[in-house]
Amino acid sequence: MKPLALACGIALAAASPVLADKASNSINAAFTAEVATLDSYMESGRVGLIVARLLYDGLLSKNHETGEFIPELATSYTFLSDTEIEFKIREGVKFHDGTTMTADDVVYTLNTVSDPAYGARYSIAVNWIDKAEKTAEDTVVLTMKQPFPLALEMLAGNLPIYPQAYYEKVGAEGMGVAPIGTGPYKLVDMTQGVHFVLEKFDDYYAGGQKADAEIGKLDLRVLPELNTQYAELMNGTLDWLWRVPADDVQRLASMPSIKVEAAPIMRFEYINMNPNALDGSTPLADLKVRQAINHAINREGIRAALVGPGSMLTNAACNPVQFGCTQDVTTYDYDVAVAKGLLAEAGYPDGFAIDLLVTSVPSINAEAIAADLAKIGITATINRQQYASSVDLWRKGQAPMMLANWGSYGVGDIGLSTANFFGPTGDNMAKNEEVTALISDAAMTQDRDRRAADYDKALKIIADEAYWVPLWTYTVNTPMAKDLELKTNPDEFVPFYDAVWK
Repeated sequence: MKPLALACGIALAAASPVLADKASNSINAAFTAEVATLDSYMESGRVGLIVARLLYDGLLSKNHETGEFIPELATSYTFLSDTEIEFKIREGVKFHDGTTMTADDVVYTLNTVSDPAYGARYSIAVNWIDKAEKTAEDTVVLTMKQPFPLALEMLAGNLPIYPQAYYEKVGAEGMGVAPIGTGPYKLVDMTQGVHFVLEKFDDYYAGGQKADAEIGKLDLRVLPELNTQYAELMNGTLDWLWRVPADDVQRLASMPSIKVEAAPIMRFEYINMNPNALDGSTPLADLKVRQAINHAINREGIRAALVGPGSMLTNAACNPVQFGCTQDVTTYDYDVAVAKGLLAEAGYPDGFAIDLLVTSVPSINAEAIAADLAKIGITATINRQQYASSVDLWRKGQAPMMLANWGSYGVGDIGLSTANFFGPTGDNMAKNEEVTALISDAAMTQDRDRRAADYDKALKIIADEAYWVPLWTYTVNTPMAKDLELKTNPDEFVPFYDAVWK
Protein backbone atom coordinates (compact mmCIF):
# COMPACT_ATOMS: atom_id res chain seq x y z
CA MET A 1 0.00 0.00 0.00
CA LYS A 2 2.84 2.43 0.68
CA PRO A 3 3.79 3.14 -2.97
CA LEU A 4 0.13 3.80 -3.81
CA ALA A 5 -0.26 6.16 -0.88
CA LEU A 6 2.90 8.07 -1.71
CA ALA A 7 1.85 8.39 -5.33
CA CYS A 8 -1.30 10.13 -4.14
CA GLY A 9 0.54 12.41 -1.75
CA ILE A 10 -1.08 10.78 1.29
CA ALA A 11 1.04 9.67 4.21
CA LEU A 12 -0.64 6.72 5.86
CA ALA A 13 0.98 7.39 9.21
CA ALA A 14 -0.35 7.99 12.68
CA ALA A 15 -1.25 11.64 13.01
CA SER A 16 -1.49 13.28 16.40
CA PRO A 17 -4.63 15.34 17.03
CA VAL A 18 -4.24 19.04 16.44
CA LEU A 19 -5.91 21.63 18.61
CA ALA A 20 -8.73 22.96 16.47
CA ASP A 21 -10.20 26.40 17.02
CA LYS A 22 -11.65 29.42 15.31
CA ALA A 23 -8.23 30.99 14.79
CA SER A 24 -6.94 28.05 12.74
CA ASN A 25 -10.25 27.73 10.84
CA SER A 26 -10.39 24.01 11.50
CA ILE A 27 -12.72 21.51 13.16
CA ASN A 28 -11.60 18.62 15.34
CA ALA A 29 -14.40 16.04 15.45
CA ALA A 30 -14.82 12.59 16.97
CA PHE A 31 -16.86 9.50 16.15
CA THR A 32 -17.27 6.23 18.03
CA ALA A 33 -17.28 3.66 15.20
CA GLU A 34 -14.29 2.77 13.04
CA VAL A 35 -14.28 3.23 9.27
CA ALA A 36 -13.80 0.09 7.19
CA THR A 37 -12.99 1.74 3.85
CA LEU A 38 -13.19 5.09 2.08
CA ASP A 39 -14.52 3.42 -1.07
CA SER A 40 -18.08 4.67 -0.79
CA TYR A 41 -19.58 1.70 -2.63
CA MET A 42 -17.94 -0.82 -0.31
CA GLU A 43 -18.58 0.97 3.01
CA SER A 44 -21.65 0.22 5.11
CA GLY A 45 -20.93 2.24 8.25
CA ARG A 46 -22.44 5.69 8.62
CA VAL A 47 -19.17 7.32 9.73
CA GLY A 48 -17.29 6.07 6.68
CA LEU A 49 -20.08 7.27 4.40
CA ILE A 50 -20.07 10.70 6.08
CA VAL A 51 -16.35 11.03 5.31
CA ALA A 52 -16.92 9.74 1.78
CA ARG A 53 -19.48 12.45 1.00
CA LEU A 54 -16.80 15.03 1.75
CA LEU A 55 -14.39 13.37 -0.66
CA TYR A 56 -16.75 12.52 -3.51
CA ASP A 57 -19.62 14.10 -5.42
CA GLY A 58 -22.52 12.61 -7.35
CA LEU A 59 -24.55 13.88 -10.26
CA LEU A 60 -27.12 15.42 -7.89
CA SER A 61 -27.56 16.45 -4.28
CA LYS A 62 -30.68 17.15 -2.24
CA ASN A 63 -31.83 20.33 -0.55
CA HIS A 64 -33.28 18.93 2.67
CA GLU A 65 -35.16 22.12 3.46
CA THR A 66 -37.11 22.21 0.18
CA GLY A 67 -36.91 18.57 -0.91
CA GLU A 68 -35.52 19.65 -4.28
CA PHE A 69 -32.84 17.75 -6.16
CA ILE A 70 -29.98 20.05 -7.08
CA PRO A 71 -27.49 19.47 -9.93
CA GLU A 72 -23.99 18.72 -8.66
CA LEU A 73 -21.62 17.07 -11.16
CA ALA A 74 -24.48 17.45 -13.61
CA THR A 75 -25.72 20.93 -14.49
CA SER A 76 -29.21 19.69 -15.33
CA TYR A 77 -31.29 16.55 -15.65
CA THR A 78 -34.31 15.72 -17.80
CA PHE A 79 -36.62 12.70 -17.74
CA LEU A 80 -36.83 11.45 -21.32
CA SER A 81 -39.28 8.75 -20.22
CA ASP A 82 -40.28 6.87 -17.06
CA THR A 83 -37.06 4.87 -17.40
CA GLU A 84 -34.55 7.34 -18.89
CA ILE A 85 -32.84 10.39 -17.41
CA GLU A 86 -30.56 12.65 -19.42
CA PHE A 87 -27.78 14.49 -17.57
CA LYS A 88 -25.73 17.40 -18.83
CA ILE A 89 -22.29 16.94 -17.29
CA ARG A 90 -20.59 19.93 -15.70
CA GLU A 91 -17.46 21.07 -17.53
CA GLY A 92 -14.13 21.86 -15.90
CA VAL A 93 -14.59 19.74 -12.76
CA LYS A 94 -11.27 18.55 -11.33
CA PHE A 95 -10.49 15.39 -9.42
CA HIS A 96 -8.17 15.75 -6.44
CA ASP A 97 -5.24 14.52 -8.54
CA GLY A 98 -5.74 17.40 -11.00
CA THR A 99 -7.31 15.36 -13.82
CA THR A 100 -10.55 16.57 -15.40
CA MET A 101 -13.79 14.70 -14.88
CA THR A 102 -15.62 13.75 -18.07
CA ALA A 103 -18.80 12.02 -19.16
CA ASP A 104 -16.67 8.89 -19.60
CA ASP A 105 -15.97 8.82 -15.85
CA VAL A 106 -19.71 9.06 -15.18
CA VAL A 107 -20.56 6.22 -17.57
CA TYR A 108 -17.73 4.04 -16.27
CA THR A 109 -18.70 4.52 -12.63
CA LEU A 110 -22.42 3.87 -13.02
CA ASN A 111 -21.96 0.83 -15.25
CA THR A 112 -19.27 -0.62 -13.00
CA VAL A 113 -21.03 -0.30 -9.64
CA SER A 114 -24.41 -1.47 -10.98
CA ASP A 115 -22.96 -4.74 -12.28
CA PRO A 116 -24.05 -7.48 -9.83
CA ALA A 117 -20.54 -8.94 -10.05
CA TYR A 118 -19.16 -5.74 -8.53
CA GLY A 119 -20.83 -6.49 -5.19
CA ALA A 120 -21.83 -3.01 -4.05
CA ARG A 121 -22.40 -3.01 -0.29
CA TYR A 122 -25.89 -1.52 -0.65
CA SER A 123 -27.33 -3.17 -3.74
CA ILE A 124 -30.55 -1.19 -3.35
CA ALA A 125 -28.63 1.94 -4.36
CA VAL A 126 -27.54 0.52 -7.71
CA ASN A 127 -29.61 -2.52 -8.69
CA TRP A 128 -32.21 -0.42 -10.52
CA ILE A 129 -29.69 0.79 -13.12
CA ASP A 130 -29.74 -0.94 -16.50
CA LYS A 131 -27.01 1.08 -18.22
CA ALA A 132 -25.40 4.49 -18.64
CA GLU A 133 -24.44 5.78 -22.09
CA LYS A 134 -22.57 8.83 -23.33
CA THR A 135 -24.66 10.43 -26.08
CA ALA A 136 -22.49 13.55 -26.47
CA GLU A 137 -19.27 14.85 -24.95
CA ASP A 138 -21.26 16.54 -22.16
CA THR A 139 -24.31 14.25 -22.04
CA VAL A 140 -25.08 10.95 -20.31
CA VAL A 141 -28.36 9.02 -20.49
CA LEU A 142 -29.11 6.72 -17.57
CA THR A 143 -31.57 3.90 -18.29
CA MET A 144 -33.44 2.07 -15.53
CA LYS A 145 -34.48 -1.57 -15.63
CA GLN A 146 -38.03 -0.41 -14.94
CA PRO A 147 -39.57 2.80 -13.59
CA PHE A 148 -37.85 3.53 -10.28
CA PRO A 149 -39.29 6.60 -8.54
CA LEU A 150 -36.44 6.65 -6.01
CA ALA A 151 -33.84 7.17 -8.73
CA LEU A 152 -33.18 10.81 -7.85
CA GLU A 153 -32.94 9.96 -4.15
CA MET A 154 -30.25 7.40 -4.91
CA LEU A 155 -28.40 9.70 -7.28
CA ALA A 156 -28.36 12.48 -4.67
CA GLY A 157 -25.32 11.42 -2.66
CA ASN A 158 -25.40 7.64 -2.83
CA LEU A 159 -23.74 7.32 -6.26
CA PRO A 160 -20.41 9.19 -6.26
CA ILE A 161 -18.46 9.45 -9.49
CA TYR A 162 -14.96 7.95 -9.60
CA PRO A 163 -12.06 8.72 -11.98
CA GLN A 164 -12.00 5.86 -14.47
CA ALA A 165 -8.25 5.76 -15.08
CA TYR A 166 -7.37 5.82 -11.39
CA TYR A 167 -9.99 3.28 -10.34
CA GLU A 168 -9.01 0.87 -13.10
CA LYS A 169 -5.46 1.07 -11.74
CA VAL A 170 -6.07 0.73 -7.99
CA GLY A 171 -9.54 -0.85 -7.64
CA ALA A 172 -11.73 -0.83 -4.55
CA GLU A 173 -8.79 -1.61 -2.26
CA GLY A 174 -6.76 1.34 -3.48
CA MET A 175 -9.71 3.71 -3.43
CA GLY A 176 -10.42 2.62 0.13
CA VAL A 177 -7.07 3.89 1.44
CA ALA A 178 -6.10 6.58 -1.06
CA PRO A 179 -9.34 8.03 -2.42
CA ILE A 180 -9.50 10.42 -5.35
CA GLY A 181 -12.78 12.27 -5.79
CA THR A 182 -14.16 15.64 -6.80
CA GLY A 183 -15.48 16.55 -3.34
CA PRO A 184 -14.99 19.81 -1.43
CA TYR A 185 -12.33 18.17 0.77
CA LYS A 186 -9.37 15.94 -0.05
CA LEU A 187 -7.62 13.44 2.20
CA VAL A 188 -4.11 14.52 3.23
CA ASP A 189 -3.33 12.21 6.16
CA MET A 190 -4.80 9.01 7.57
CA THR A 191 -4.36 6.31 10.14
CA GLN A 192 -6.50 3.68 8.50
CA GLY A 193 -9.90 3.28 10.09
CA VAL A 194 -9.43 5.68 12.99
CA HIS A 195 -8.02 9.07 11.94
CA PHE A 196 -8.58 11.22 8.86
CA VAL A 197 -7.25 14.67 8.10
CA LEU A 198 -9.00 16.49 5.27
CA GLU A 199 -8.20 19.85 3.71
CA LYS A 200 -10.40 22.08 1.63
CA PHE A 201 -9.95 21.38 -2.09
CA ASP A 202 -8.90 24.69 -3.64
CA ASP A 203 -9.91 23.67 -7.18
CA TYR A 204 -13.46 22.75 -6.20
CA TYR A 205 -15.97 23.84 -8.84
CA ALA A 206 -18.68 26.47 -8.40
CA GLY A 207 -22.38 25.79 -8.74
CA GLY A 208 -23.18 22.91 -6.41
CA GLN A 209 -24.51 22.91 -2.83
CA LYS A 210 -21.09 21.98 -1.45
CA ALA A 211 -19.29 24.98 -2.95
CA ASP A 212 -17.77 27.77 -0.85
CA ALA A 213 -16.86 25.67 2.19
CA GLU A 214 -15.49 27.96 4.91
CA ILE A 215 -13.61 25.48 7.10
CA GLY A 216 -10.09 24.89 5.83
CA LYS A 217 -9.23 21.69 7.71
CA LEU A 218 -11.12 18.77 9.24
CA ASP A 219 -9.45 16.48 11.77
CA LEU A 220 -11.73 13.46 12.22
CA ARG A 221 -10.89 10.83 14.82
CA VAL A 222 -12.44 7.61 16.09
CA LEU A 223 -12.54 7.57 19.90
CA PRO A 224 -14.52 4.55 21.17
CA GLU A 225 -14.77 5.77 24.78
CA LEU A 226 -17.46 8.40 25.30
CA ASN A 227 -15.85 9.74 28.46
CA THR A 228 -12.67 10.43 26.49
CA GLN A 229 -14.72 12.31 23.92
CA TYR A 230 -16.46 14.34 26.62
CA ALA A 231 -13.21 15.23 28.33
CA GLU A 232 -11.65 16.45 25.10
CA LEU A 233 -14.74 18.47 24.19
CA MET A 234 -14.63 20.15 27.59
CA ASN A 235 -10.93 20.99 27.37
CA GLY A 236 -11.15 22.25 23.80
CA THR A 237 -9.18 19.60 21.89
CA LEU A 238 -12.45 18.48 20.31
CA ASP A 239 -15.06 20.78 18.77
CA TRP A 240 -17.81 18.37 17.76
CA LEU A 241 -19.16 14.93 18.76
CA TRP A 242 -21.56 12.55 17.05
CA ARG A 243 -24.55 10.53 18.33
CA VAL A 244 -24.31 11.20 22.03
CA PRO A 245 -26.83 9.25 24.18
CA ALA A 246 -29.80 11.26 25.43
CA ASP A 247 -28.79 10.51 29.04
CA ASP A 248 -25.63 12.59 28.64
CA VAL A 249 -27.12 15.57 26.82
CA GLN A 250 -28.16 17.61 29.85
CA ARG A 251 -24.74 17.31 31.53
CA LEU A 252 -22.89 18.43 28.41
CA ALA A 253 -25.34 21.22 27.59
CA SER A 254 -24.82 22.66 31.08
CA MET A 255 -21.19 23.47 30.25
CA PRO A 256 -20.77 27.15 29.31
CA SER A 257 -18.53 26.41 26.31
CA ILE A 258 -20.75 23.66 24.85
CA LYS A 259 -24.10 23.47 23.11
CA VAL A 260 -26.03 20.38 21.98
CA GLU A 261 -28.02 20.20 18.74
CA ALA A 262 -30.83 17.62 18.52
CA ALA A 263 -31.26 17.07 14.78
CA PRO A 264 -34.36 15.24 13.49
CA ILE A 265 -33.47 12.32 11.21
CA MET A 266 -35.33 9.78 9.04
CA ARG A 267 -35.16 7.04 11.66
CA PHE A 268 -38.31 6.22 13.63
CA GLU A 269 -39.54 3.65 16.14
CA TYR A 270 -42.63 1.49 15.74
CA ILE A 271 -44.49 -1.64 16.75
CA ASN A 272 -45.52 -3.85 13.85
CA MET A 273 -48.36 -6.33 14.47
CA ASN A 274 -48.89 -9.49 12.46
CA PRO A 275 -52.56 -10.58 12.40
CA ASN A 276 -51.51 -13.75 10.58
CA ALA A 277 -48.77 -14.82 13.02
CA LEU A 278 -48.64 -18.33 14.45
CA ASP A 279 -50.96 -19.56 11.68
CA GLY A 280 -53.59 -16.98 12.62
CA SER A 281 -53.94 -18.18 16.22
CA THR A 282 -52.81 -14.87 17.72
CA PRO A 283 -55.31 -12.50 19.38
CA LEU A 284 -53.91 -9.86 16.98
CA ALA A 285 -56.06 -11.39 14.27
CA ASP A 286 -58.91 -9.35 15.81
CA LEU A 287 -58.99 -5.67 14.78
CA LYS A 288 -60.37 -4.65 18.18
CA VAL A 289 -57.32 -6.16 19.91
CA ARG A 290 -54.97 -4.21 17.64
CA GLN A 291 -56.96 -1.04 18.32
CA ALA A 292 -56.81 -1.72 22.07
CA ILE A 293 -53.03 -2.01 21.94
CA ASN A 294 -52.82 1.33 20.14
CA HIS A 295 -54.99 2.98 22.81
CA ALA A 296 -53.02 1.36 25.66
CA ILE A 297 -49.59 2.83 24.93
CA ASN A 298 -48.83 6.26 26.37
CA ARG A 299 -46.74 7.36 23.43
CA GLU A 300 -46.31 10.96 24.47
CA GLY A 301 -45.40 10.05 28.04
CA ILE A 302 -42.73 7.58 26.94
CA ARG A 303 -41.40 9.91 24.25
CA ALA A 304 -41.06 12.82 26.66
CA ALA A 305 -39.42 10.76 29.40
CA LEU A 306 -37.15 8.44 27.43
CA VAL A 307 -36.58 9.49 23.83
CA GLY A 308 -35.26 13.00 24.28
CA PRO A 309 -35.66 16.49 22.84
CA GLY A 310 -36.30 17.00 19.16
CA SER A 311 -38.19 13.73 18.62
CA MET A 312 -41.86 13.89 17.71
CA LEU A 313 -44.79 11.51 17.60
CA THR A 314 -45.77 10.11 14.23
CA ASN A 315 -49.31 9.03 13.37
CA ALA A 316 -48.54 6.87 10.34
CA ALA A 317 -46.22 4.04 9.34
CA CYS A 318 -43.44 6.38 8.20
CA ASN A 319 -41.51 9.50 9.18
CA PRO A 320 -43.36 12.80 8.62
CA VAL A 321 -40.34 14.34 6.89
CA GLN A 322 -40.53 11.73 4.12
CA PHE A 323 -42.33 12.31 0.84
CA GLY A 324 -45.78 10.71 0.93
CA CYS A 325 -46.00 10.42 4.73
CA THR A 326 -49.43 11.89 5.38
CA GLN A 327 -50.36 12.34 9.04
CA ASP A 328 -54.06 12.68 8.22
CA VAL A 329 -54.98 9.16 9.31
CA THR A 330 -56.97 7.53 12.09
CA THR A 331 -55.26 8.04 15.45
CA TYR A 332 -55.68 6.29 18.78
CA ASP A 333 -55.51 8.48 21.88
CA TYR A 334 -54.00 7.07 25.04
CA ASP A 335 -57.06 5.77 26.93
CA VAL A 336 -56.82 2.76 29.23
CA ALA A 337 -60.60 2.51 29.71
CA VAL A 338 -61.26 2.45 25.96
CA ALA A 339 -58.49 -0.14 25.48
CA LYS A 340 -59.99 -2.41 28.18
CA GLY A 341 -63.44 -2.08 26.62
CA LEU A 342 -62.14 -3.10 23.20
CA LEU A 343 -60.39 -6.14 24.67
CA ALA A 344 -63.61 -7.19 26.40
CA GLU A 345 -65.57 -6.79 23.15
CA ALA A 346 -62.99 -9.00 21.43
CA GLY A 347 -63.47 -11.72 24.06
CA TYR A 348 -60.42 -11.00 26.20
CA PRO A 349 -61.80 -9.26 29.31
CA ASP A 350 -58.90 -10.59 31.38
CA GLY A 351 -56.29 -9.91 28.72
CA PHE A 352 -53.78 -12.46 27.42
CA ALA A 353 -50.07 -13.21 27.19
CA ILE A 354 -48.02 -12.39 24.10
CA ASP A 355 -44.38 -12.19 23.01
CA LEU A 356 -42.94 -8.77 22.14
CA LEU A 357 -39.95 -9.20 19.84
CA VAL A 358 -37.49 -6.34 20.39
CA THR A 359 -34.48 -5.32 18.32
CA SER A 360 -32.33 -2.22 17.87
CA VAL A 361 -34.14 -0.07 20.45
CA PRO A 362 -33.28 0.74 24.08
CA SER A 363 -34.51 -1.90 26.51
CA ILE A 364 -36.09 0.80 28.67
CA ASN A 365 -38.47 1.69 25.82
CA ALA A 366 -39.63 -1.92 25.58
CA GLU A 367 -40.10 -2.11 29.35
CA ALA A 368 -42.23 1.05 29.37
CA ILE A 369 -44.42 -0.29 26.57
CA ALA A 370 -44.81 -3.65 28.33
CA ALA A 371 -45.81 -1.81 31.52
CA ASP A 372 -48.52 0.09 29.64
CA LEU A 373 -49.87 -3.12 28.11
CA ALA A 374 -49.99 -4.71 31.57
CA LYS A 375 -52.45 -2.01 32.63
CA ILE A 376 -55.05 -3.50 30.29
CA GLY A 377 -54.25 -7.11 31.15
CA ILE A 378 -51.81 -7.93 28.34
CA THR A 379 -48.67 -9.66 29.63
CA ALA A 380 -45.98 -8.90 27.07
CA THR A 381 -42.86 -11.06 27.39
CA ILE A 382 -39.90 -9.15 25.97
CA ASN A 383 -37.88 -11.29 23.58
CA ARG A 384 -34.77 -9.28 22.72
CA GLN A 385 -32.90 -10.44 19.63
CA GLN A 386 -30.16 -9.27 17.31
CA TYR A 387 -31.51 -7.63 14.17
CA ALA A 388 -30.87 -10.54 11.81
CA SER A 389 -32.51 -13.14 14.04
CA SER A 390 -35.48 -10.89 14.77
CA VAL A 391 -36.14 -10.32 11.08
CA ASP A 392 -35.93 -14.07 10.50
CA LEU A 393 -38.55 -14.73 13.19
CA TRP A 394 -40.76 -11.97 11.82
CA ARG A 395 -40.61 -13.19 8.24
CA LYS A 396 -41.40 -16.76 9.31
CA GLY A 397 -44.58 -15.55 11.04
CA GLN A 398 -43.32 -16.63 14.45
CA ALA A 399 -43.47 -13.15 16.01
CA PRO A 400 -46.89 -11.54 16.54
CA MET A 401 -45.44 -8.15 17.59
CA MET A 402 -42.08 -6.53 16.86
CA LEU A 403 -40.69 -3.34 18.41
CA ALA A 404 -37.90 -1.90 16.28
CA ASN A 405 -36.65 1.18 14.49
CA TRP A 406 -36.13 1.89 10.81
CA GLY A 407 -33.83 4.38 9.11
CA SER A 408 -35.12 4.10 5.52
CA TYR A 409 -31.49 4.06 4.33
CA GLY A 410 -31.60 7.80 5.00
CA VAL A 411 -33.98 8.25 2.05
CA GLY A 412 -36.71 10.87 2.36
CA ASP A 413 -39.44 8.88 0.61
CA ILE A 414 -41.82 6.30 2.04
CA GLY A 415 -40.91 4.04 -0.85
CA LEU A 416 -38.22 2.86 1.59
CA SER A 417 -40.29 2.87 4.78
CA THR A 418 -44.01 2.10 4.44
CA ALA A 419 -43.36 0.22 1.21
CA ASN A 420 -40.80 -2.00 2.93
CA PHE A 421 -43.36 -3.26 5.46
CA PHE A 422 -46.61 -3.20 3.45
CA GLY A 423 -45.49 -3.61 -0.15
CA PRO A 424 -44.63 -6.83 -2.02
CA THR A 425 -41.74 -7.73 0.31
CA GLY A 426 -40.88 -10.48 2.77
CA ASP A 427 -41.56 -8.10 5.66
CA ASN A 428 -45.23 -7.62 4.76
CA MET A 429 -47.09 -9.80 7.26
CA ALA A 430 -50.40 -7.91 7.13
CA LYS A 431 -50.93 -9.10 3.54
CA ASN A 432 -53.65 -6.56 2.83
CA GLU A 433 -54.10 -6.86 -0.93
CA GLU A 434 -55.48 -3.34 -1.40
CA VAL A 435 -52.56 -1.77 0.45
CA THR A 436 -50.01 -3.85 -1.45
CA ALA A 437 -51.59 -2.92 -4.78
CA LEU A 438 -51.47 0.80 -3.95
CA ILE A 439 -47.82 0.62 -2.92
CA SER A 440 -46.95 -1.43 -6.00
CA ASP A 441 -48.61 1.16 -8.22
CA ALA A 442 -46.65 3.96 -6.56
CA ALA A 443 -43.43 2.06 -7.22
CA MET A 444 -44.02 1.95 -10.97
CA THR A 445 -44.51 5.61 -11.83
CA GLN A 446 -42.46 8.81 -11.75
CA ASP A 447 -45.67 10.86 -11.28
CA ARG A 448 -45.28 12.32 -7.77
CA ASP A 449 -48.95 13.33 -7.50
CA ARG A 450 -50.06 9.81 -8.33
CA ARG A 451 -47.57 8.36 -5.87
CA ALA A 452 -48.72 10.73 -3.11
CA ALA A 453 -52.35 9.75 -3.71
CA ASP A 454 -51.52 6.03 -3.59
CA TYR A 455 -49.55 6.44 -0.38
CA ASP A 456 -52.29 8.53 1.21
CA LYS A 457 -54.85 5.77 0.61
CA ALA A 458 -52.48 3.04 1.78
CA LEU A 459 -51.54 4.81 5.02
CA LYS A 460 -55.20 5.46 5.84
CA ILE A 461 -56.01 1.77 5.47
CA ILE A 462 -52.99 0.75 7.56
CA ALA A 463 -54.14 3.10 10.35
CA ASP A 464 -57.79 2.03 10.12
CA GLU A 465 -56.76 -1.62 10.38
CA ALA A 466 -54.32 -0.81 13.22
CA TYR A 467 -51.59 -3.01 11.80
CA TRP A 468 -48.98 -0.72 13.32
CA VAL A 469 -48.39 1.31 16.46
CA PRO A 470 -46.59 4.41 15.19
CA LEU A 471 -44.34 5.73 17.94
CA TRP A 472 -41.79 8.53 17.49
CA THR A 473 -39.05 9.86 15.30
CA TYR A 474 -35.39 9.90 16.28
CA THR A 475 -32.87 12.65 16.62
CA VAL A 476 -29.08 12.72 16.58
CA ASN A 477 -27.53 14.57 19.53
CA THR A 478 -24.39 16.44 18.53
CA PRO A 479 -22.55 18.38 21.25
CA MET A 480 -20.19 21.03 19.89
CA ALA A 481 -18.29 24.16 20.75
CA LYS A 482 -20.71 27.00 21.40
CA ASP A 483 -19.34 29.13 18.56
CA LEU A 484 -19.58 26.38 15.93
CA GLU A 485 -22.53 26.23 13.52
CA LEU A 486 -23.01 22.75 12.04
CA LYS A 487 -26.33 21.02 11.38
CA THR A 488 -26.91 17.31 10.76
CA ASN A 489 -29.16 16.61 7.77
CA PRO A 490 -32.31 14.43 8.14
CA ASP A 491 -30.55 11.66 6.18
CA GLU A 492 -28.00 11.38 9.04
CA PHE A 493 -25.18 12.90 6.99
CA VAL A 494 -23.11 15.78 8.32
CA PRO A 495 -22.43 18.63 5.85
CA PHE A 496 -19.09 19.82 7.22
CA TYR A 497 -18.81 21.95 4.06
CA ASP A 498 -21.60 24.14 5.49
CA ALA A 499 -19.93 24.55 8.88
CA VAL A 500 -18.90 28.01 10.09
CA TRP A 501 -17.30 29.50 13.18
CA LYS A 502 -19.29 32.42 14.55
